[in-house]
Order: sequence, then structure tokens, then C-alpha cells
Amino acid sequence: MQGLADVLRRLLHIVLPVECAGCGAALSDDPVPFFCRSCWADISPIDGPVCPRCGRPFASPVALTFSPDHICGSCRKKPPAYTRAWSLYPYTPPLRDALRLFKYRGKVALAEALGRLWHTSPLPQHLDLLMPVPIHPSRLREREFNQSLLLADRLNRSLQLPLSFDNLVRLRSTVPQTELSRSARLKNLRRAFAIRRPDEVREKRILLIDDVFTTGTTVNECAKALRKAGAADVYVCTLARTL
Repeated sequence: MQGLADVLRRLLHIVLPVECAGCGAALSDDPVPFFCRSCWADISPIDGPVCPRCGRPFASPVALTFSPDHICGSCRKKPPAYTRAWSLYPYTPPLRDALRLFKYRGKVALAEALGRLWHTSPLPQHLDLLMPVPIHPSRLREREFNQSLLLADRLNRSLQLPLSFDNLVRLRSTVPQTELSRSARLKNLRRAFAIRRPDEVREKRILLIDDVFTTGTTVNECAKALRKAGAADVYVCTLARTL
């Protein structure tokens, strides 16, 4: 069946030519929608030492050689509410292009391919609950899906954890974080999240999923709400991170 699907895809591209969203080359046997094999193969994990708290890459390749637990200046100055955060890939093309198509242009066909990128995730053991970062109901009506929930669902096919998608909620419809400065982002999301059913998260080790880690403000505000509700640990994993 897979062979037949590949043949049909090639025929479709002949009749209705499609260009790779990364390089513009005509697609033929593309492994994922909208991208050629060469571009998709360019997606590489973040390399080198990172802060063991927030996952921020260090400039020096030997930063953790003599002090493996050394955390970055930002985490020392203001420790985040989450226990630890991981980001798997840099937010650069072609992954950046794929996530923008997925999130802002509704190309949900990319969910499967993006979900397969979770396989390198160094997650902690003994997790109790998986949660996606929520979006406000007005944004959900506009977009018709929560990209973080779709990604969490793909990751959970291997984790097999209870998936909670309606307990952590967004109370206010806020201005998109990408349009704001760092200080404005902090004000924009303050007390924007809440827990509906505290008993579900109390004393639980929770894995919070989002698509992109930019300043970490969104996931940190989510973690604050979960901690306030009694969560034991809040871990964060995002597919990409701005560098």
C-alpha cells in the first residue's frame, strides 16, 4: 500500500506541481507534505552544552565540562517555576518554515512528520501526566486546532501517559507573544492560566508540551499555575527553540 501511495503522490505532483516550502524545488517523492527530502534532512538537534534548568545553549562547547550542574545567569537570577525544560531543535529553517505552515496556515498534514521528530527527546522517567500548552477559546475557534495538543498527541503514542487537554486553561485572549518585547511578554501573560481541577495535578509529575520556546514566558506561567495547584514537578519539552 505504501508503494501505491508513493506512485499516486508522484502522479499528483505531475498534474498539480508543488514546490518545496524550504528550497522551492519541485516535489516528487517528498517524505513529508510541503518539503523535499533534502530540506527535511537538514533538521538537526541542538548541539552542545545547554543550561540544565532552562535548556538555553551555552556559547562555549566546554561550559559544563567541569561543572555539569552549572545553570545560566537568567536561571540563577530568577529561577523558573518549571523543574526543567528541554528543546530539541533550533527554530531555524526548514523546521521554522514547517511550524509556521502548521500553526498559522493550518497545514495539519504536517502533524505526523513533526510528531516523528520527538524521537530524540531526553525525557525524565516516571511521569504522571501529559499536558499541552492551551490556547484561548477565541483563538481555538479561529484556528480550529491547538498545535501543542496535536504535537502532544503524537508524542504520547510512545509515552502512553494520561493526556489532559482541558484542565490547564487560558483565561485571557492575549496579544501574540511574537509581537511583544520581553518585558511586555511578562505582563501580557501574567495570571493568564489557571487549573480547573487541582486534584488531577496535585503531587503529580507533569510534562508540559509546546511547539516553540522563545523566552520561556508562556511555559513558565503555565508552570506557575500548575505549581499553585500542587503539582510536584513540571517538566517542559518543546520541539524548537529560538537561539
